Amino acid sequence: MIINLPDINGRIKMNNKKRLILELLLIFVLFAAAGCSRKDKEPGRITICFAFHDLETEYWVAAHKAITETLKARNVKVLQRNGHQDANRQLEQIRDAIAQDVDGIIMIPQDGESAVTIIGEANKAGIPIGVFNRPPANRSNPALVVVADNAKIAEQTVAYMVKTASQFNRKMTPLILVGDLGDQNAIERRNGFYNAVKAHPGLFKEPIEVPTKWDAATTLANLEAALQVEPGVNFIFTSSDFLYPQIKAVLEPLGKWKPIGDAGHVILGGLDGDSTAYMLMKEGYVDATGVQDLFFEADAIMDALLGAIQKGQARPEKWIQDPGFALTQENMAEREMDMWGCRILKQAEAGKAQ
Repeated sequence: MIINLPDINGRIKMNNKKRLILELLLIFVLFAAAGCSRKDKEPGRITICFAFHDLETEYWVAAHKAITETLKARNVKVLQRNGHQDANRQLEQIRDAIAQDVDGIIMIPQDGESAVTIIGEANKAGIPIGVFNRPPANRSNPALVVVADNAKIAEQTVAYMVKTASQFNRKMTPLILVGDLGDQNAIERRNGFYNAVKAHPGLFKEPIEVPTKWDAATTLANLEAALQVEPGVNFIFTSSDFLYPQIKAVLEPLGKWKPIGDAGHVILGGLDGDSTAYMLMKEGYVDATGVQDLFFEADAIMDALLGAIQKGQARPEKWIQDPGFALTQENMAEREMDMWGCRILKQAEAGKAQ
């Protein structure tokens, strides 16, 4: 009987081969997984992540439309990310975009502090970033930023309201609906209001501040409470036009929602320039509104970012200011078409007529 003894060396060689094959398979799986976790860039085509905090007001919807449609028309691939008012979620979304090796980022941040952090992430990755209309809390990290001159626009708007108030031979009771003070825009608009009101100390009682947190339900509850305490309010400035429905809901049951010229009219003004403000001005309920040039702002941030990408600038830094203007009952006939809300409304009406 012949007994074949096992070839120990052969077995070792076979085990080594199997181990090598397994290692190669593992490496292949890891690379495949990495490939699935990112969207491969198309050769020669720019990819931009557009990360926004929400789309809950007409201004942000219009800005989103202007930016995405213009970029797509320029053959730019757009990765859209909605943070749904969650700063941590937005940070993770942008980290994911950075991992996908996007060419640039346009961001509407949740607040100024989170903007600083996110800009820092883009800077580390060497990806140019542009911030649209909600500036970072400080300039410690370089970025492209476009923002309205909120203090000046608010001051011009309230100055017209003050001029209207000066026609009455009594002290006015002013109220300001203050935005979320984590947003630099809200701070600047509040400053502009006080600049105009404090320039006429003999005309006004102590201003009443109503926090809104940029939230409709919060605004409604706080404004109702404020007017219960001080029903004599006759001068209201809202830090954003999107809150006019809440103002009307509070004033109307009190008999204080009156057009200009009627006894009991509350002098009203705001800032943004949306279609609701335009219609209320046409109907004579709103005296003035501060207007941001939304289309200029959108074009400015896109041009600056695409220019930086083409020049190979990893950390470009430039602050672009939109001077805006105050649309009033006096200049409305000449300047209403400079108001983005008016233009959008008229475009929609023209589309329905076709």
